[in-house]
Amino acid sequence: MIKTRFTETFGVRHPIAQGGMMWVGRAELVSAVANAGALGFLTALTQPTPDALAAEIERTRQMTDQPFGVNLTMLPSINPPPYAEYRQVIIDSGINVVETVGVDVQDHFDAFRAAGVRIIHKCTAVRHALKAERMGADAISIDGFECAGHPGEDDVPGLILIPAAANRLSIPILASGGFGDGRGLAAALALGADGINMGTRFCATEEAPLHPNFKQAMVDQDERATDLIFRTYRNSARVARNLVSQEVLRLEREGQPFETVAPLVKGLRGREGLENGDINHGIWTAGQVQGLIEDVPSVRVLIDRIVDSAEAVIRERLSAMLQD
Repeated sequence: MIKTRFTETFGVRHPIAQGGMMWVGRAELVSAVANAGALGFLTALTQPTPDALAAEIERTRQMTDQPFGVNLTMLPSINPPPYAEYRQVIIDSGINVVETVGVDVQDHFDAFRAAGVRIIHKCTAVRHALKAERMGADAISIDGFECAGHPGEDDVPGLILIPAAANRLSIPILASGGFGDGRGLAAALALGADGINMGTRFCATEEAPLHPNFKQAMVDQDERATDLIFRTYRNSARVARNLVSQEVLRLEREGQPFETVAPLVKGLRGREGLENGDINHGIWTAGQVQGLIEDVPSVRVLIDRIVDSAEAVIRERLSAMLQD
Protein backbone atom coordinates (compact mmCIF):
# COMPACT_ATOMS: atom_id res chain seq x y z
CA MET A 1 0.00 0.00 0.00
CA ILE A 2 1.22 3.51 -0.85
CA LYS A 3 0.74 6.10 1.90
CA THR A 4 0.98 9.80 1.08
CA ARG A 5 -0.19 13.13 2.46
CA PHE A 6 -3.23 12.76 0.20
CA THR A 7 -4.32 9.39 1.58
CA GLU A 8 -3.78 10.55 5.15
CA THR A 9 -5.57 13.90 4.71
CA PHE A 10 -8.62 12.52 2.92
CA GLY A 11 -8.90 9.10 4.57
CA VAL A 12 -8.61 6.86 1.50
CA ARG A 13 -6.51 3.75 0.91
CA HIS A 14 -4.98 4.70 -2.42
CA PRO A 15 -3.48 7.96 -3.74
CA ILE A 16 -5.90 8.14 -6.67
CA ALA A 17 -8.82 10.50 -7.29
CA GLN A 18 -11.57 10.41 -9.89
CA GLY A 19 -12.20 14.02 -10.78
CA GLY A 20 -15.63 15.47 -11.43
CA MET A 21 -16.73 14.99 -15.04
CA MET A 22 -19.83 16.52 -16.56
CA TRP A 23 -22.53 13.89 -17.25
CA VAL A 24 -20.19 11.09 -16.06
CA GLY A 25 -19.58 11.85 -12.37
CA ARG A 26 -22.66 10.04 -11.07
CA ALA A 27 -23.38 7.56 -8.32
CA GLU A 28 -22.54 4.40 -10.28
CA LEU A 29 -18.98 5.49 -11.01
CA VAL A 30 -18.28 7.42 -7.81
CA SER A 31 -19.42 4.61 -5.51
CA ALA A 32 -17.29 2.11 -7.44
CA VAL A 33 -14.24 4.35 -7.04
CA ALA A 34 -14.93 4.75 -3.33
CA ASN A 35 -15.44 1.02 -2.80
CA ALA A 36 -12.11 0.36 -4.52
CA GLY A 37 -10.29 2.63 -2.05
CA ALA A 38 -9.84 5.81 -4.08
CA LEU A 39 -11.60 9.18 -3.86
CA GLY A 40 -14.44 9.78 -6.32
CA PHE A 41 -16.36 12.99 -6.98
CA LEU A 42 -19.96 13.45 -8.01
CA THR A 43 -20.33 16.31 -10.47
CA ALA A 44 -22.78 18.76 -8.92
CA LEU A 45 -23.84 20.49 -12.14
CA THR A 46 -24.63 17.19 -13.84
CA GLN A 47 -27.69 17.31 -11.61
CA PRO A 48 -30.32 19.79 -12.90
CA THR A 49 -31.17 21.24 -9.49
CA PRO A 50 -29.69 21.40 -5.99
CA ASP A 51 -32.43 19.04 -4.78
CA ALA A 52 -31.42 16.56 -7.46
CA LEU A 53 -27.84 16.75 -6.20
CA ALA A 54 -29.04 15.95 -2.68
CA ALA A 55 -30.83 12.89 -4.04
CA GLU A 56 -27.71 11.79 -5.96
CA ILE A 57 -25.59 12.13 -2.83
CA GLU A 58 -28.05 9.92 -0.97
CA ARG A 59 -28.11 7.41 -3.85
CA THR A 60 -24.31 7.22 -3.71
CA ARG A 61 -24.41 6.62 0.04
CA GLN A 62 -26.70 3.67 -0.56
CA MET A 63 -23.97 2.17 -2.77
CA THR A 64 -20.90 2.81 -0.60
CA ASP A 65 -19.91 3.48 2.98
CA GLN A 66 -16.50 4.85 1.94
CA PRO A 67 -15.50 8.54 1.56
CA PHE A 68 -16.49 10.42 -1.59
CA GLY A 69 -16.83 14.06 -2.53
CA VAL A 70 -18.61 16.47 -4.84
CA ASN A 71 -17.15 18.59 -7.65
CA LEU A 72 -18.51 22.14 -7.89
CA THR A 73 -17.33 23.99 -10.99
CA MET A 74 -17.96 27.75 -10.80
CA LEU A 75 -17.13 29.45 -14.08
CA PRO A 76 -18.34 32.76 -15.54
CA SER A 77 -21.66 32.33 -17.34
CA ILE A 78 -24.39 34.48 -18.84
CA ASN A 79 -26.94 32.52 -16.83
CA PRO A 80 -24.98 30.99 -13.95
CA PRO A 81 -26.43 28.09 -11.97
CA PRO A 82 -27.32 28.78 -8.32
CA TYR A 83 -23.85 27.94 -7.05
CA ALA A 84 -24.60 28.98 -3.48
CA GLU A 85 -27.59 26.62 -3.37
CA TYR A 86 -25.51 23.71 -4.67
CA ARG A 87 -22.87 24.62 -2.09
CA GLN A 88 -25.40 24.54 0.71
CA VAL A 89 -26.64 21.11 -0.36
CA ILE A 90 -23.07 19.83 -0.21
CA ILE A 91 -22.69 21.20 3.30
CA ASP A 92 -26.11 20.09 4.54
CA SER A 93 -25.56 16.58 3.15
CA GLY A 94 -22.49 16.13 5.32
CA ILE A 95 -20.01 15.85 2.45
CA ASN A 96 -16.53 16.43 3.88
CA VAL A 97 -14.51 17.05 0.71
CA VAL A 98 -15.17 19.11 -2.42
CA GLU A 99 -13.31 19.52 -5.68
CA THR A 100 -13.65 23.14 -6.78
CA VAL A 101 -13.00 24.82 -10.10
CA GLY A 102 -13.17 28.55 -10.71
CA VAL A 103 -11.55 31.92 -10.08
CA ASP A 104 -13.86 34.04 -7.94
CA VAL A 105 -14.39 31.41 -5.24
CA GLN A 106 -13.34 33.01 -1.95
CA ASP A 107 -16.91 33.15 -0.60
CA HIS A 108 -17.35 29.47 -1.39
CA PHE A 109 -14.03 28.58 0.24
CA ASP A 110 -15.03 30.49 3.37
CA ALA A 111 -18.40 28.73 3.59
CA PHE A 112 -16.90 25.27 3.03
CA ARG A 113 -14.13 25.85 5.56
CA ALA A 114 -16.58 27.15 8.16
CA ALA A 115 -18.53 23.89 7.74
CA GLY A 116 -15.41 21.72 8.06
CA VAL A 117 -15.39 20.70 4.38
CA ARG A 118 -11.92 20.08 2.92
CA ILE A 119 -11.20 21.69 -0.47
CA ILE A 120 -9.22 20.32 -3.41
CA HIS A 121 -8.92 23.12 -5.97
CA LYS A 122 -8.14 22.41 -9.62
CA CYS A 123 -5.53 24.67 -11.25
CA THR A 124 -3.61 24.81 -14.51
CA ALA A 125 -0.77 27.07 -13.35
CA VAL A 126 1.46 27.38 -10.30
CA ARG A 127 0.45 31.00 -9.76
CA HIS A 128 -3.21 29.94 -9.56
CA ALA A 129 -2.33 27.13 -7.15
CA LEU A 130 -0.47 29.51 -4.86
CA LYS A 131 -3.48 31.82 -4.80
CA ALA A 132 -5.78 28.91 -3.95
CA GLU A 133 -3.44 27.87 -1.13
CA ARG A 134 -3.58 31.40 0.28
CA MET A 135 -7.37 31.34 0.02
CA GLY A 136 -7.55 28.21 2.15
CA ALA A 137 -7.44 25.18 -0.16
CA ASP A 138 -6.44 21.96 1.60
CA ALA A 139 -4.95 20.42 -1.56
CA ILE A 140 -4.38 21.25 -5.21
CA SER A 141 -5.07 19.25 -8.35
CA ILE A 142 -2.59 20.59 -10.91
CA ASP A 143 -3.64 19.98 -14.54
CA GLY A 144 -0.93 19.63 -17.15
CA PHE A 145 -1.32 20.41 -20.86
CA GLU A 146 -2.11 16.74 -21.56
CA CYS A 147 -5.38 16.85 -19.67
CA ALA A 148 -8.90 16.56 -21.00
CA GLY A 149 -11.13 19.58 -20.71
CA HIS A 150 -9.57 22.99 -20.07
CA PRO A 151 -5.75 22.94 -19.83
CA GLY A 152 -5.40 26.72 -19.55
CA GLU A 153 -3.45 28.85 -21.98
CA ASP A 154 0.15 28.34 -20.79
CA ASP A 155 0.68 24.94 -22.48
CA VAL A 156 2.92 23.59 -19.72
CA PRO A 157 3.03 19.76 -19.61
CA GLY A 158 2.91 17.79 -16.40
CA LEU A 159 6.60 16.86 -16.47
CA ILE A 160 7.38 20.51 -15.72
CA LEU A 161 4.19 21.68 -14.03
CA ILE A 162 4.08 19.04 -11.29
CA PRO A 163 7.58 19.60 -9.87
CA ALA A 164 7.21 23.35 -10.36
CA ALA A 165 4.09 23.22 -8.17
CA ALA A 166 5.77 20.91 -5.66
CA ASN A 167 8.63 23.37 -5.32
CA ARG A 168 6.28 26.17 -4.27
CA LEU A 169 3.31 24.64 -2.46
CA SER A 170 3.14 23.32 1.09
CA ILE A 171 -0.22 21.51 0.78
CA PRO A 172 -0.78 18.10 -0.90
CA ILE A 173 -0.78 17.97 -4.70
CA LEU A 174 -2.66 15.70 -7.08
CA ALA A 175 -1.07 15.36 -10.51
CA SER A 176 -3.69 15.52 -13.26
CA GLY A 177 -3.51 15.09 -17.02
CA GLY A 178 -2.07 12.08 -18.80
CA PHE A 179 -2.35 9.54 -15.98
CA GLY A 180 -3.80 6.08 -16.52
CA ASP A 181 -1.44 3.41 -15.22
CA GLY A 182 0.98 2.51 -12.44
CA ARG A 183 3.98 3.95 -14.21
CA GLY A 184 2.23 7.31 -14.21
CA LEU A 185 1.43 7.08 -10.52
CA ALA A 186 5.05 6.24 -9.68
CA ALA A 187 6.26 9.07 -11.89
CA ALA A 188 3.87 11.56 -10.28
CA LEU A 189 5.11 10.61 -6.82
CA ALA A 190 8.71 10.97 -8.00
CA LEU A 191 7.93 14.44 -9.35
CA GLY A 192 6.64 15.57 -5.96
CA ALA A 193 2.91 14.90 -6.15
CA ASP A 194 0.96 13.07 -3.45
CA GLY A 195 -1.33 11.20 -5.84
CA ILE A 196 -2.97 11.34 -9.24
CA ASN A 197 -6.32 12.60 -10.49
CA MET A 198 -7.78 10.71 -13.47
CA GLY A 199 -10.76 11.51 -15.64
CA THR A 200 -10.47 10.00 -19.11
CA ARG A 201 -9.15 6.67 -17.80
CA PHE A 202 -12.12 6.30 -15.47
CA CYS A 203 -14.47 6.92 -18.40
CA ALA A 204 -13.20 3.70 -19.98
CA THR A 205 -14.43 1.47 -17.16
CA GLU A 206 -17.43 -0.81 -16.81
CA GLU A 207 -19.17 1.42 -14.28
CA ALA A 208 -18.80 4.72 -16.14
CA PRO A 209 -22.30 5.86 -17.17
CA LEU A 210 -21.70 6.50 -20.85
CA HIS A 211 -22.41 4.50 -23.98
CA PRO A 212 -20.01 1.61 -24.73
CA ASN A 213 -19.21 3.18 -28.11
CA PHE A 214 -17.33 5.97 -26.36
CA LYS A 215 -15.40 3.55 -24.18
CA GLN A 216 -14.37 1.55 -27.22
CA ALA A 217 -13.37 4.73 -29.03
CA MET A 218 -10.95 5.53 -26.21
CA VAL A 219 -9.45 2.06 -26.55
CA ASP A 220 -9.15 2.39 -30.33
CA GLN A 221 -7.78 5.95 -30.49
CA ASP A 222 -4.18 6.88 -29.76
CA GLU A 223 -2.53 9.81 -28.02
CA ARG A 224 -2.81 11.98 -31.15
CA ALA A 225 -6.59 11.72 -31.40
CA THR A 226 -7.55 14.88 -29.52
CA ASP A 227 -8.21 18.44 -30.66
CA LEU A 228 -7.66 21.71 -28.85
CA ILE A 229 -10.70 23.80 -29.61
CA PHE A 230 -11.64 27.33 -28.48
CA ARG A 231 -8.01 28.49 -28.64
CA THR A 232 -9.02 31.59 -30.58
CA TYR A 233 -11.52 32.41 -27.83
CA ARG A 234 -8.86 32.08 -25.09
CA ASN A 235 -10.79 29.21 -23.52
CA SER A 236 -8.90 26.19 -24.83
CA ALA A 237 -10.53 22.80 -24.40
CA ARG A 238 -9.06 19.40 -25.21
CA VAL A 239 -11.66 17.06 -26.66
CA ALA A 240 -11.68 13.76 -28.51
CA ARG A 241 -11.16 14.28 -32.23
CA ASN A 242 -14.36 13.72 -34.18
CA LEU A 243 -16.34 15.35 -36.99
CA VAL A 244 -17.70 18.06 -34.71
CA SER A 245 -14.34 19.06 -33.23
CA GLN A 246 -12.87 19.23 -36.73
CA GLU A 247 -15.71 21.48 -37.86
CA VAL A 248 -15.16 23.74 -34.85
CA LEU A 249 -11.49 24.08 -35.76
CA ARG A 250 -12.41 24.93 -39.34
CA LEU A 251 -14.74 27.68 -38.17
CA GLU A 252 -12.10 29.02 -35.81
CA ARG A 253 -9.55 29.17 -38.66
CA GLU A 254 -12.07 31.26 -40.58
CA GLY A 255 -12.25 33.67 -37.66
CA GLN A 256 -15.88 32.92 -36.85
CA PRO A 257 -17.21 34.21 -33.52
CA PHE A 258 -18.15 31.83 -30.75
CA GLU A 259 -21.83 32.33 -31.50
CA THR A 260 -21.28 30.45 -34.75
CA VAL A 261 -19.83 27.35 -33.09
CA ALA A 262 -22.04 27.41 -29.99
CA PRO A 263 -24.79 25.19 -31.46
CA LEU A 264 -22.18 22.53 -32.24
CA VAL A 265 -20.68 22.41 -28.76
CA LYS A 266 -23.61 22.92 -26.41
CA GLY A 267 -23.57 20.61 -23.42
CA LEU A 268 -26.93 18.96 -24.01
CA ARG A 269 -25.86 17.93 -27.50
CA GLY A 270 -22.78 16.27 -26.02
CA ARG A 271 -24.89 14.51 -23.43
CA GLU A 272 -27.22 13.16 -26.12
CA GLY A 273 -24.22 11.60 -27.85
CA LEU A 274 -22.91 10.02 -24.66
CA GLU A 275 -26.31 8.40 -24.18
CA ASN A 276 -27.20 7.37 -27.74
CA GLY A 277 -23.73 6.14 -28.70
CA ASP A 278 -23.05 8.51 -31.63
CA ILE A 279 -19.45 9.62 -31.09
CA ASN A 280 -19.89 12.32 -33.77
CA HIS A 281 -23.06 13.84 -32.33
CA GLY A 282 -21.30 16.50 -30.25
CA ILE A 283 -17.97 17.20 -28.59
CA TRP A 284 -16.76 15.02 -25.73
CA THR A 285 -13.73 15.54 -23.56
CA ALA A 286 -10.80 13.12 -23.63
CA GLY A 287 -7.13 13.52 -22.85
CA GLN A 288 -3.96 12.35 -24.54
CA VAL A 289 -3.97 9.43 -22.10
CA GLN A 290 -6.15 7.70 -24.69
CA GLY A 291 -2.85 6.36 -26.01
CA LEU A 292 -2.46 4.30 -22.81
CA ILE A 293 -5.99 2.89 -22.67
CA GLU A 294 -6.14 -0.68 -23.94
CA ASP A 295 -9.20 -2.14 -22.22
CA VAL A 296 -12.42 -1.39 -20.33
CA PRO A 297 -11.99 -3.03 -16.90
CA SER A 298 -14.04 -2.63 -13.76
CA VAL A 299 -13.04 0.28 -11.56
CA ARG A 300 -11.70 -2.07 -8.88
CA VAL A 301 -9.56 -3.98 -11.37
CA LEU A 302 -8.20 -0.71 -12.75
CA ILE A 303 -7.31 0.77 -9.37
CA ASP A 304 -5.77 -2.43 -8.05
CA ARG A 305 -3.75 -2.77 -11.23
CA ILE A 306 -2.47 0.80 -11.05
CA VAL A 307 -1.45 0.49 -7.40
CA ASP A 308 0.19 -2.92 -7.86
CA SER A 309 2.08 -1.68 -10.91
CA ALA A 310 3.24 1.49 -9.17
CA GLU A 311 4.52 -0.53 -6.22
CA ALA A 312 6.39 -2.84 -8.58
CA VAL A 313 7.97 0.10 -10.40
CA ILE A 314 9.13 1.62 -7.12
CA ARG A 315 10.32 -1.59 -5.46
CA GLU A 316 11.71 -3.53 -8.40
CA ARG A 317 12.59 -1.30 -11.32
CA LEU A 318 13.76 1.84 -9.54
CA SER A 319 15.41 0.24 -6.51
CA ALA A 320 17.25 -2.18 -8.81
CA MET A 321 18.99 0.78 -10.42
CA LEU A 322 20.58 1.87 -7.16
CA GLN A 323 24.23 0.92 -6.71
CA ASP A 324 26.15 0.85 -3.43
